Amino acid sequence: QVQLQESGGGSVQSGGSLRLACIFSGAPYTYKYVGWFRQAPGKEREGAAARTNDNFIRYADSVKGRFTISQEHAKGTLYLQMNNLKPEDTATYYCAAGTLGLTNSVRTGLLASSTYEKWGQGTQVTVSS
Repeated sequence: QVQLQESGGGSVQSGGSLRLACIFSGAPYTYKYVGWFRQAPGKEREGAAARTNDNFIRYADSVKGRFTISQEHAKGTLYLQMNNLKPEDTATYYCAAGTLGLTNSVRTGLLASSTYEKWGQGTQVTVSS
């Protein structure tokens, strides 16, 4: 069974960068797509970036051009490079994985939390102005 563990969160000033990592363990090749989500206090969890095993990638409009999702299969690790961070990026960030078949519906729903089955515990990102 896949287990996910995030790391790399922290506190930075506006305009700074962070790289989050998510290590997969326990049969990581059973998943077909992975994603990064975030949740700010008092707000719903939202998708930031996601990718499928066939390299289909989606970004939320709010992070497009600033965040990059990437994966090192050999290390079983998913990354989220975050540049030009803004105070509104402050949130707990979660990685997630899913095993549904890559239908058009799944691809369309890559930034929806309901598409995913496995979740990490989260890592906090705080951006100060």
